[in-house]
Amino acid sequence: MFLGGSTVSRATLHNEEYINELDIRLNDIVIVEKGGDVIPKISSVKIDKRQSGSKPFRFPKHCPECHSKIFRFEGEANYYCENSECPAQVKGRIEHFASRGAMNIEGLGEAVVDQFVQLGLLKNCADLYDLHTRQVTIYSLDRWGKKSIQNLLHAIEESKTRQFSRVVYALGIRHIGANIAQLLVDNFNTIEQLIAATETDLQSLQGIGPQIAESVVRFFAEEHNLRIVNRLKTAGVQMLEKKKRVRTSQQFFDKSFVLTGTLTTMTREEAKQKIESRGGKVVSSISRKINFVVVGANAGSKLEKAKTLGILLLDEKKFLTMLQNE
Repeated sequence: MFLGGSTVSRATLHNEEYINELDIRLNDIVIVEKGGDVIPKISSVKIDKRQSGSKPFRFPKHCPECHSKIFRFEGEANYYCENSECPAQVKGRIEHFASRGAMNIEGLGEAVVDQFVQLGLLKNCADLYDLHTRQVTIYSLDRWGKKSIQNLLHAIEESKTRQFSRVVYALGIRHIGANIAQLLVDNFNTIEQLIAATETDLQSLQGIGPQIAESVVRFFAEEHNLRIVNRLKTAGVQMLEKKKRVRTSQQFFDKSFVLTGTLTTMTREEAKQKIESRGGKVVSSISRKINFVVVGANAGSKLEKAKTLGILLLDEKKFLTMLQNE
Protein backbone atom coordinates (compact mmCIF):
# COMPACT_ATOMS: atom_id res chain seq x y z
CA MET A 1 0.00 0.00 0.00
CA PHE A 2 1.35 3.40 -1.01
CA LEU A 3 0.47 5.93 1.70
CA GLY A 4 1.74 9.45 2.32
CA GLY A 5 4.77 9.13 0.10
CA SER A 6 5.94 5.67 1.20
CA THR A 7 5.00 2.02 0.85
CA VAL A 8 3.36 0.55 3.96
CA SER A 9 3.46 -3.25 4.33
CA ARG A 10 2.15 -3.60 7.89
CA ALA A 11 0.72 -1.71 10.85
CA THR A 12 1.29 -3.31 14.26
CA LEU A 13 -1.56 -4.09 16.62
CA HIS A 14 -0.41 -5.04 20.11
CA ASN A 15 -2.68 -3.07 22.46
CA GLU A 16 -5.61 -5.22 23.56
CA GLU A 17 -7.71 -2.28 24.75
CA TYR A 18 -7.25 -0.48 21.42
CA ILE A 19 -8.27 -3.61 19.49
CA ASN A 20 -11.37 -4.00 21.64
CA GLU A 21 -12.24 -0.32 21.38
CA LEU A 22 -12.25 -0.47 17.57
CA ASP A 23 -13.68 -4.02 17.57
CA ILE A 24 -11.00 -5.19 15.13
CA ARG A 25 -11.47 -8.82 14.08
CA LEU A 26 -9.59 -11.34 11.94
CA ASN A 27 -9.95 -10.73 8.19
CA ASP A 28 -11.49 -7.27 8.71
CA ILE A 29 -10.97 -4.53 6.12
CA VAL A 30 -9.44 -1.56 7.96
CA ILE A 31 -8.58 2.09 7.34
CA VAL A 32 -4.86 2.87 7.70
CA GLU A 33 -3.44 6.35 8.14
CA LYS A 34 -0.12 7.77 9.24
CA GLY A 35 -0.05 9.04 12.80
CA GLY A 36 1.87 12.31 12.76
CA ASP A 37 2.50 11.69 9.06
CA VAL A 38 5.04 9.03 10.05
CA ILE A 39 3.80 5.87 11.79
CA PRO A 40 1.19 3.63 10.07
CA LYS A 41 -1.89 3.41 12.26
CA ILE A 42 -5.16 1.47 11.96
CA SER A 43 -7.82 4.06 12.68
CA SER A 44 -11.11 2.28 11.97
CA VAL A 45 -12.86 -0.82 10.58
CA LYS A 46 -15.06 -1.12 7.47
CA ILE A 47 -17.95 -2.80 9.28
CA ASP A 48 -20.02 -2.99 6.07
CA LYS A 49 -17.37 -5.30 4.54
CA ARG A 50 -16.99 -7.60 7.55
CA GLN A 51 -17.47 -11.31 6.89
CA SER A 52 -20.46 -12.98 8.53
CA GLY A 53 -19.65 -15.11 11.56
CA SER A 54 -16.50 -13.16 12.43
CA LYS A 55 -15.35 -13.41 16.04
CA PRO A 56 -13.53 -10.90 18.25
CA PHE A 57 -9.79 -11.44 18.58
CA ARG A 58 -8.70 -12.83 21.95
CA PHE A 59 -5.19 -12.47 23.29
CA PRO A 60 -3.53 -15.71 24.43
CA LYS A 61 -3.52 -16.42 28.16
CA HIS A 62 -0.31 -18.45 28.18
CA CYS A 63 3.21 -17.92 26.84
CA PRO A 64 3.53 -19.52 23.36
CA GLU A 65 7.08 -20.61 24.21
CA CYS A 66 6.85 -22.19 27.68
CA HIS A 67 3.07 -22.19 28.26
CA SER A 68 3.32 -20.36 31.59
CA LYS A 69 0.50 -17.97 32.40
CA ILE A 70 1.14 -14.45 31.10
CA PHE A 71 -0.04 -11.21 32.68
CA ARG A 72 -0.28 -7.49 31.99
CA PHE A 73 0.36 -4.67 34.44
CA GLU A 74 -2.51 -2.23 34.82
CA GLY A 75 -2.03 0.73 32.50
CA GLU A 76 0.44 -1.08 30.21
CA ALA A 77 -0.15 -2.61 26.78
CA ASN A 78 2.41 -5.43 26.97
CA TYR A 79 1.88 -8.93 28.30
CA TYR A 80 4.72 -10.62 30.18
CA CYS A 81 5.86 -14.15 30.94
CA GLU A 82 7.39 -14.28 34.44
CA ASN A 83 9.03 -17.68 34.03
CA SER A 84 12.81 -17.22 34.37
CA GLU A 85 13.34 -20.54 32.58
CA CYS A 86 11.32 -19.54 29.51
CA PRO A 87 13.53 -20.48 26.51
CA ALA A 88 12.72 -17.16 24.82
CA GLN A 89 14.19 -15.24 27.77
CA VAL A 90 16.91 -17.45 29.19
CA LYS A 91 19.90 -15.94 27.35
CA GLY A 92 19.01 -12.38 28.29
CA ARG A 93 18.30 -13.32 31.90
CA ILE A 94 21.65 -15.11 32.29
CA GLU A 95 23.51 -12.21 30.67
CA HIS A 96 21.82 -9.81 33.08
CA PHE A 97 22.60 -12.08 36.05
CA ALA A 98 26.30 -12.16 35.11
CA SER A 99 26.58 -8.44 34.22
CA ARG A 100 28.96 -6.10 36.02
CA GLY A 101 26.30 -4.33 38.07
CA ALA A 102 24.78 -7.65 39.15
CA MET A 103 26.94 -10.73 39.91
CA ASN A 104 29.91 -9.46 37.87
CA ILE A 105 31.01 -12.85 36.49
CA GLU A 106 34.02 -12.02 34.35
CA GLY A 107 34.34 -14.04 31.15
CA LEU A 108 30.64 -14.83 30.88
CA GLY A 109 29.75 -12.55 28.00
CA GLU A 110 27.05 -12.79 25.36
CA ALA A 111 28.97 -15.19 23.10
CA VAL A 112 29.73 -17.62 25.94
CA VAL A 113 26.16 -17.54 27.23
CA ASP A 114 24.86 -18.16 23.71
CA GLN A 115 27.24 -21.10 23.26
CA PHE A 116 26.39 -22.71 26.60
CA VAL A 117 22.64 -22.25 26.18
CA GLN A 118 22.68 -23.79 22.71
CA LEU A 119 24.58 -26.81 24.04
CA GLY A 120 22.14 -27.22 26.92
CA LEU A 121 24.75 -26.46 29.59
CA LEU A 122 22.70 -23.50 30.85
CA LYS A 123 18.92 -23.36 31.11
CA ASN A 124 18.79 -20.75 33.88
CA CYS A 125 21.16 -18.73 36.04
CA ALA A 126 21.31 -21.40 38.77
CA ASP A 127 22.93 -23.78 36.27
CA LEU A 128 26.03 -21.56 36.38
CA TYR A 129 26.91 -23.03 39.77
CA ASP A 130 26.85 -26.56 38.36
CA LEU A 131 29.26 -25.83 35.50
CA HIS A 132 32.17 -27.22 37.54
CA THR A 133 30.64 -30.66 36.91
CA ARG A 134 30.73 -30.08 33.14
CA GLN A 135 34.42 -29.29 32.71
CA VAL A 136 35.06 -32.24 30.38
CA THR A 137 32.30 -31.09 28.04
CA ILE A 138 33.50 -27.47 28.06
CA TYR A 139 37.11 -28.56 27.47
CA SER A 140 36.02 -30.35 24.29
CA LEU A 141 34.71 -27.08 22.81
CA ASP A 142 36.70 -24.80 20.51
CA ARG A 143 38.71 -22.02 22.21
CA TRP A 144 38.29 -23.52 25.68
CA GLY A 145 41.48 -24.59 27.45
CA LYS A 146 42.14 -25.57 31.06
CA LYS A 147 43.19 -22.04 32.02
CA SER A 148 40.14 -20.33 30.52
CA ILE A 149 37.83 -22.87 32.15
CA GLN A 150 39.46 -22.38 35.55
CA ASN A 151 39.22 -18.59 35.19
CA LEU A 152 35.51 -18.82 34.46
CA LEU A 153 34.83 -21.25 37.31
CA HIS A 154 36.80 -19.01 39.68
CA ALA A 155 34.72 -15.99 38.64
CA ILE A 156 31.51 -17.96 39.20
CA GLU A 157 32.69 -19.12 42.62
CA GLU A 158 33.69 -15.58 43.56
CA SER A 159 30.22 -14.31 42.63
CA LYS A 160 28.80 -16.20 45.62
CA THR A 161 30.20 -13.44 47.84
CA ARG A 162 28.24 -10.64 46.14
CA GLN A 163 25.99 -8.61 48.42
CA PHE A 164 22.38 -9.71 48.79
CA SER A 165 21.16 -6.51 47.12
CA ARG A 166 23.12 -7.38 43.97
CA VAL A 167 21.63 -10.88 43.99
CA VAL A 168 18.11 -9.43 44.14
CA TYR A 169 18.95 -7.10 41.25
CA ALA A 170 20.52 -10.00 39.32
CA LEU A 171 17.32 -12.05 39.52
CA GLY A 172 15.84 -9.76 36.87
CA ILE A 173 12.60 -8.86 38.65
CA ARG A 174 10.73 -6.39 36.48
CA HIS A 175 11.10 -2.73 37.62
CA ILE A 176 13.79 -3.66 40.19
CA GLY A 177 16.98 -1.72 39.55
CA ALA A 178 20.04 -1.60 41.79
CA ASN A 179 18.70 1.16 44.05
CA ILE A 180 15.30 -0.48 44.59
CA ALA A 181 17.04 -3.81 45.25
CA GLN A 182 19.07 -2.13 48.01
CA LEU A 183 15.91 -0.60 49.47
CA LEU A 184 14.26 -4.02 49.53
CA VAL A 185 17.10 -5.83 51.31
CA ASP A 186 17.48 -2.99 53.80
CA ASN A 187 13.93 -3.78 54.93
CA PHE A 188 13.68 -7.51 54.18
CA ASN A 189 17.01 -8.87 55.35
CA THR A 190 16.68 -12.44 54.06
CA ILE A 191 15.34 -14.03 50.91
CA GLU A 192 12.65 -15.75 53.00
CA GLN A 193 11.41 -12.39 54.28
CA LEU A 194 11.33 -10.95 50.77
CA ILE A 195 9.45 -13.96 49.38
CA ALA A 196 6.88 -13.69 52.19
CA ALA A 197 6.36 -9.93 51.73
CA THR A 198 2.87 -8.89 50.61
CA GLU A 199 2.03 -5.98 48.33
CA THR A 200 0.90 -4.06 51.40
CA ASP A 201 4.24 -4.74 53.13
CA LEU A 202 6.17 -3.57 50.10
CA GLN A 203 4.12 -0.43 49.51
CA SER A 204 4.72 0.65 53.10
CA LEU A 205 8.27 1.51 52.01
CA GLN A 206 8.92 4.97 50.64
CA GLY A 207 9.85 4.57 46.99
CA ILE A 208 7.84 1.39 46.39
CA GLY A 209 4.58 1.89 44.50
CA PRO A 210 1.83 -0.52 43.44
CA GLN A 211 3.55 -1.55 40.21
CA ILE A 212 6.85 -2.47 41.85
CA ALA A 213 5.08 -4.25 44.71
CA GLU A 214 2.99 -6.28 42.28
CA SER A 215 6.07 -7.16 40.24
CA VAL A 216 7.96 -8.50 43.28
CA VAL A 217 5.00 -10.56 44.52
CA ARG A 218 4.35 -11.99 41.04
CA PHE A 219 7.99 -12.97 40.59
CA PHE A 220 8.16 -14.99 43.79
CA ALA A 221 4.74 -16.53 43.17
CA GLU A 222 6.14 -18.26 40.04
CA GLU A 223 7.23 -21.80 40.90
CA HIS A 224 10.06 -21.78 38.34
CA ASN A 225 11.53 -18.66 39.96
CA LEU A 226 11.27 -20.10 43.46
CA ARG A 227 13.06 -23.24 42.32
CA ILE A 228 15.91 -21.16 40.88
CA VAL A 229 16.16 -19.06 44.06
CA ASN A 230 16.37 -22.21 46.19
CA ARG A 231 19.08 -23.65 43.96
CA LEU A 232 21.08 -20.41 44.20
CA LYS A 233 20.80 -20.51 47.98
CA THR A 234 21.90 -24.16 48.07
CA ALA A 235 24.88 -23.29 45.87
CA GLY A 236 26.02 -20.75 48.47
CA VAL A 237 24.94 -17.48 46.84
CA GLN A 238 24.44 -14.71 49.41
CA MET A 239 20.75 -14.66 50.40
CA LEU A 240 20.79 -12.36 53.42
CA GLU A 241 21.81 -8.81 54.15
CA LYS A 242 24.81 -8.73 56.43
CA LYS A 243 25.03 -5.92 58.93
CA LYS A 244 26.98 -3.07 57.40
CA ARG A 245 30.17 -2.39 59.30
CA VAL A 246 30.38 1.34 59.96
CA ARG A 247 33.82 2.65 60.80
CA THR A 248 34.35 5.38 63.40
CA SER A 249 36.36 7.72 61.19
CA GLN A 250 34.51 10.90 60.35
CA GLN A 251 36.16 10.94 56.91
CA PHE A 252 33.39 8.73 55.53
CA PHE A 253 30.61 8.47 58.10
CA ASP A 254 27.43 10.16 56.86
CA LYS A 255 29.33 11.86 54.02
CA SER A 256 28.04 12.05 50.43
CA PHE A 257 30.26 11.08 47.50
CA VAL A 258 29.94 11.37 43.73
CA LEU A 259 32.09 9.20 41.45
CA THR A 260 33.04 10.53 38.02
CA GLY A 261 35.49 9.34 35.39
CA THR A 262 37.33 6.00 35.21
CA LEU A 263 39.37 4.65 38.14
CA THR A 264 42.40 2.47 37.37
CA THR A 265 42.67 0.49 40.61
CA MET A 266 39.01 -0.49 41.01
CA THR A 267 35.64 -0.31 39.31
CA ARG A 268 33.07 2.29 40.31
CA GLU A 269 30.99 -0.45 41.90
CA GLU A 270 33.94 -1.50 44.05
CA ALA A 271 34.58 2.13 45.04
CA LYS A 272 30.90 2.47 45.95
CA GLN A 273 31.07 -0.61 48.18
CA LYS A 274 34.19 0.67 49.95
CA ILE A 275 32.54 4.02 50.67
CA GLU A 276 29.30 2.48 51.91
CA SER A 277 31.09 -0.06 54.13
CA ARG A 278 32.66 2.91 55.91
CA GLY A 279 29.36 4.66 56.52
CA GLY A 280 29.33 6.98 53.52
CA LYS A 281 26.83 7.10 50.67
CA VAL A 282 27.23 7.45 46.91
CA VAL A 283 24.84 9.56 44.86
CA SER A 284 24.67 10.16 41.15
CA SER A 285 24.21 13.93 40.81
CA ILE A 286 26.17 16.99 41.89
CA SER A 287 24.62 19.41 44.40
CA ARG A 288 25.74 21.65 47.25
CA LYS A 289 25.00 18.80 49.67
CA ILE A 290 27.87 16.66 48.26
CA ASN A 291 30.98 16.41 50.47
CA PHE A 292 33.44 14.78 48.05
CA VAL A 293 33.77 14.13 44.33
CA VAL A 294 36.12 11.26 43.43
CA VAL A 295 37.66 12.12 40.05
CA GLY A 296 38.96 9.47 37.68
CA ALA A 297 40.29 9.71 34.13
CA ASN A 298 38.15 11.37 31.46
CA ALA A 299 35.81 13.00 33.99
CA GLY A 300 33.00 14.96 32.37
CA SER A 301 30.52 17.68 33.23
CA LYS A 302 30.18 16.58 36.87
CA LEU A 303 33.77 17.68 37.50
CA GLU A 304 33.14 21.15 36.08
CA LYS A 305 29.96 21.56 38.13
CA ALA A 306 31.78 20.42 41.28
CA LYS A 307 34.46 23.03 40.70
CA THR A 308 31.81 25.71 40.26
CA LEU A 309 30.19 24.73 43.59
CA GLY A 310 33.52 24.50 45.39
CA ILE A 311 33.12 20.82 46.36
CA LEU A 312 36.24 19.05 47.62
CA LEU A 313 37.81 17.00 44.80
CA LEU A 314 39.69 13.74 45.34
CA ASP A 315 41.87 12.28 42.62
CA GLU A 316 42.39 8.51 42.71
CA LYS A 317 45.62 8.78 44.74
CA LYS A 318 43.95 10.91 47.44
CA PHE A 319 40.94 8.61 47.50
CA LEU A 320 43.15 5.54 48.01
CA THR A 321 45.04 7.31 50.80
CA MET A 322 41.71 8.15 52.44
CA LEU A 323 40.73 4.48 52.29
CA GLN A 324 44.08 3.27 53.59
CA ASN A 325 43.94 5.64 56.54
CA GLU A 326 40.96 3.66 57.78
